[in-house]
Amino acid sequence: MKQGSIIGLDLGGTNIRGGRIEDTALEGVLSKKLTAHHDANEVLQQLFDITDALITPPTTAIGIGVPGLVDLKTGTVFDVVNIPSWKKIALQQIMEERYHLPVLINNDANCFALGEYYFGKGRGAGSMVGLTIGTGLGSGLILNKQLFTGSHCGAGEFGMIPYMDQCIEYYASGQFFRNVYGIEGEVAFQRALNGVTEAIDIYAVFGTHLGNAIKTILFALDVELIILGGSVSKAFTLFEKTMWNSIMEFPYKETANSLKIEVSDLENSGIVGAAALHYNLNVIEHSS
Repeated sequence: MKQGSIIGLDLGGTNIRGGRIEDTALEGVLSKKLTAHHDANEVLQQLFDITDALITPPTTAIGIGVPGLVDLKTGTVFDVVNIPSWKKIALQQIMEERYHLPVLINNDANCFALGEYYFGKGRGAGSMVGLTIGTGLGSGLILNKQLFTGSHCGAGEFGMIPYMDQCIEYYASGQFFRNVYGIEGEVAFQRALNGVTEAIDIYAVFGTHLGNAIKTILFALDVELIILGGSVSKAFTLFEKTMWNSIMEFPYKETANSLKIEVSDLENSGIVGAAALHYNLNVIEHSS
């Protein structure tokens, strides 16, 4: 790993969050509400404000996770989901010119997977998927101990695969509760915790859909470990049984039997994963 400290920045749905990795410890976590609908330069200034507050003389690099596509060769980001004004931003060039430090940028789901690989339950794994279950279904892929991104950080978009009458994300993310049952996920969660049968049954159905999504992942990648993150993963005990019931229908029994599924307990995984872009993990853009 690099010496000195590395700043990790995470552009989330409502906040820009950042912190500084010193040795293996996360220091100085900051958060700033994201004015996503303002113009591109105003959002950039918010990113500068967080970075300015975090940067110290030992800082050697900056890593950034964004919910969008990234050209890894140029560090240009496209169509950032939560920032409508960021249709095409040469973010790496802008940040390097301002701070005179190396900057790496990647998709936020890839950063989640890296955070787990280096700091969480993915340590020591040879192949794993970090699956974020929130307002969408995102995934980051570690294959043969290397981050696999695709050419625009779009590899592993399993949520967009057609499924039933929609796509996997429609049924296997936080969208499911509103799409199918007309209820907000947080409301369903609280009702299920309070023992409301209808809410418990909703989570049972959700688990079946998520299990089907995981079977799709296994057909494509045959990984040894899947780590669940995102807001919906907090309800894991409510859908765990039906998820596994679905997975165990996988035709290759040894694959299903050996699969491990964990729920992330790593705080600030997006921040530490963004910083970990500078660690000694090779990034594969294309299959060889």
